[in-house]
Amino acid sequence: MKNKLTLAVVLLGYLTLPMSMSGATVALPRIGTSLEASGTVLQWVVTGYFLTASSFMLVAGSTADLFGKRRIYRIGAVTYALGNLVAALTPGIVLLDVARTITGVGAAGVMAGGGAILASTFTGSERTKAFAAMGTIAGVGMAIGPTLAGWLVGTLGWRATFGAFAVAGVLLLAGTLAMAEYRAAQRTRVDWAGAVTFIAGIASVMFAITQSSRVGWTSPLVLGLFTSGAALLTAFVVVERRNAHPVLDLTLLRNRRFVGWLLAGVVMVLGFGGMLSYLPTYLQGAVGMSARDSGLITMMSTVPTLFLPVLTGRLVNRGVPPRLLITTGLLLISAGNAWLTRLHPGITGWELLGPLLTIGIGIGLATGLIDAQAMNQVEQSRTGMAAGLLNTVRGGTQTLVMALFGSVLITLLSGTVGDDAGAVATGTLTNGEHALYLTDAWHAILWAVAALTALGAVAVSTLLAPVRQLTGNAPATPVAT
Repeated sequence: MKNKLTLAVVLLGYLTLPMSMSGATVALPRIGTSLEASGTVLQWVVTGYFLTASSFMLVAGSTADLFGKRRIYRIGAVTYALGNLVAALTPGIVLLDVARTITGVGAAGVMAGGGAILASTFTGSERTKAFAAMGTIAGVGMAIGPTLAGWLVGTLGWRATFGAFAVAGVLLLAGTLAMAEYRAAQRTRVDWAGAVTFIAGIASVMFAITQSSRVGWTSPLVLGLFTSGAALLTAFVVVERRNAHPVLDLTLLRNRRFVGWLLAGVVMVLGFGGMLSYLPTYLQGAVGMSARDSGLITMMSTVPTLFLPVLTGRLVNRGVPPRLLITTGLLLISAGNAWLTRLHPGITGWELLGPLLTIGIGIGLATGLIDAQAMNQVEQSRTGMAAGLLNTVRGGTQTLVMALFGSVLITLLSGTVGDDAGAVATGTLTNGEHALYLTDAWHAILWAVAALTALGAVAVSTLLAPVRQLTGNAPATPVAT
């Protein structure tokens, strides 16, 4: 019973925390009007949360291994709740920005701590089931999260919405009473140098990516941020190599199978991240659909994630090789992107059903499976570190994919529509030719994504291939993946 309560609390966190991001995004216009704010200072309500959540994920996970996974989860829940409470009561935009930035730190503790707690609480087939449930909750979040967040903002207002998220944080804190504690047998010194260089380096890179759409990839600001981020991350690697107890044990990246599952997460996000974000804009601008219809059609790709993660978990527990399932899933995502090149200005929802469901089935096979199998490759004492790294890589990939998708779309359109490329890419079309040019650009990107995802699937399958050991003249014996 205690394990079930632990699972329920962790799943609540994985459902609620992403909604804090989408809810803030939906609420920006209302916040701007209420607090008389605009521009960068208003956008920081979203950017600040995202940057700290992404930057602190690995450090939160590694710290959980040392001081206790439940303790870091609790600290994260308290920070998340207080940050949202201050956001709900804030009298001005500056305090709101500070509150949201702090809330992101709390979210990192909950997300990284939650994954580590599941990996420590459950083993074997039960771990597979637990992470399959997490995959289902992630699917629910993708399917209804933005809509529910929008409903909360529209019905309750932005202050009450932040208040609701604060209540969710309190529930997460209360739920830790049902959790067991897992920590290192011997506490070591915190790797402060590694923590600082990693957080600063990742934050610089992430901030550069988020600003690229506003000022351009070659602007001094973006190039400077990328340069400083690269320098800090290089310093981080040097520090970690010399530290006996690092934030990130680099030997983890020598584990071929762990790297394979890490790459699988990257490839999965590459295959659907940009499409899921930009397809509604195409359907509204080029096809003429309403915002409601375009959103519902795009949601078709999330439907399989509501039930497939659980089915995948059962298949693994019955002996189906995880390598076969993840390779199949990634290839389906690739095939779905290739099929989606049927896009044209007169396309109907029924024509989109096949490619979107194909992508969704691929996502459903991969979601949940990746985390469970990655955790199976590391010892329990490093599950926090592994969970933090997984979430950091996924979040970074999602940000990069979204930025690159929009940037490449504009670049391709610049050759045909000139200065109108930005407007056309975001769905503002003034004539039929614009729709055709936008469609051609989409086709090029979809083919590229399909090819990269297929290559990624092959690379993942290769990394996860069983190791064959030769002893004398005896035949090679495969080791289970």
